Amino acid sequence: MHVHILGIGGTFMAGIAALARAAGHRVTGSDRPLYPPMSTQLAELGVEIVEGYDHDRLDPAPDCVIVGNVMRRGMDVVERLLDSGLPYCSGPEWLAREVLHERWTLAVAGTHGKTTTTSILAFLLDAAGLEPGFLVGGIPADFGVSARLGKAPFFVVEADEYDTAFFDKRSKFVHYRPRTLVLGNLEFDHADIFPDLAAIQRQFHHLVRTVPGSGLIVCKAGDAALAEVLAQGCWTPVEYFAGPRQDPAGGHAARLVPGGFEVLDPAGEVAATVRWPMPGAHNAENALAAMLAARHAGVPLAESARALGAFRGVKRRQEWIGTGAGVELYDDFAHHPTAIARTLQAMRDPAGERRLVAVLEPRSNTMRMGVHAGQLAPALAEADRAYVLAPPELGWDAASALAALGPRVRVCAALEELAAILEDELAGGDRVVLMSNGSFGGLHGRLLRALQARERSEKG
Repeated sequence: MHVHILGIGGTFMAGIAALARAAGHRVTGSDRPLYPPMSTQLAELGVEIVEGYDHDRLDPAPDCVIVGNVMRRGMDVVERLLDSGLPYCSGPEWLAREVLHERWTLAVAGTHGKTTTTSILAFLLDAAGLEPGFLVGGIPADFGVSARLGKAPFFVVEADEYDTAFFDKRSKFVHYRPRTLVLGNLEFDHADIFPDLAAIQRQFHHLVRTVPGSGLIVCKAGDAALAEVLAQGCWTPVEYFAGPRQDPAGGHAARLVPGGFEVLDPAGEVAATVRWPMPGAHNAENALAAMLAARHAGVPLAESARALGAFRGVKRRQEWIGTGAGVELYDDFAHHPTAIARTLQAMRDPAGERRLVAVLEPRSNTMRMGVHAGQLAPALAEADRAYVLAPPELGWDAASALAALGPRVRVCAALEELAAILEDELAGGDRVVLMSNGSFGGLHGRLLRALQARERSEKG
């Protein structure tokens, strides 16, 4: 079967392409210009991609069109699709129909940490020899791809609350019908499609309604928004978890120790100890949620704890890019003030000897709308120095929003200006975290090349 994917370059749709290829279909796609890591994954899969959304992108006619949620009425290719009578569906609908209906689905939902938690959960099941299928909104370093079919019965999916398609405004995750569901946290986000937190909670409750009574919900303890969701009605056993210094509400908790964390059972006793390289309380919290979900699938906590020592993380989540002139560069997908704050807290040098530098592109739809503008200064407060790209079209006054940081922050109107300033001001010993949910205009590579050229010059 020839499957054509509209909007193939997104993390979710590129994963659908990988699954369709593995299922034996011929896969083609259309999108705007792509960037790594998804452009690399699609190229390695041998997927033919044509740029743009002109009406002829459906020539020759495919057997089925999978429509990404970036597609809108009025686009030439969408109008051609609707006029043509070709069969079409959304990505989540295709996934549910072609893959998940025969699987024990383990889904990970929440505002923050979905990609990392999903990756850890897939890793734990794989380490236990279960060979799960998975679809992650990123590329786990241990697998090198964002999706694979795997073997029955288990399939792990990152359960995104964003809308499904122009013809289906429900959240993607409503299609998945998980047996095991992780609810990691819940805050207001996606202001371009949700008017308020209550609207998101409504979608989360639709998800809760699909989990069978014989299933399990692994839920973050003390999250008021999630508690309100479950209070609307819950027909499934709930197991709570908590991060360091949080009340576990009768569930399991993570306690940080040098080189990792301990898992405390509901009685406060140590049930397992994890030694791993991932820093920060939020990573321990994500791992604990994944361990509890894996236990529901039959993997003991102690076995998961041993396996985590080999976990290598996820691309674009505190990912080390390289070092030049003594400056360490990291890439992070942070798209929300809470995620920014958690990343910076995790990246701070425990010895306090390295200067922590944050470089932020407020690129998500919600960020560009200025919804979280008032939370950005507190989120960046952990950094010793912050640089923010705020082009004129941003639509809100970043300098005013960040004024509380005083001389620690510098706002730049253009990428060229930002790059030049960073190349001039970064110094040996700095730990720099570049945060964007896009390509950041290639700043990562440009900055690394400049710093490495400086290093060669200094040695020369």
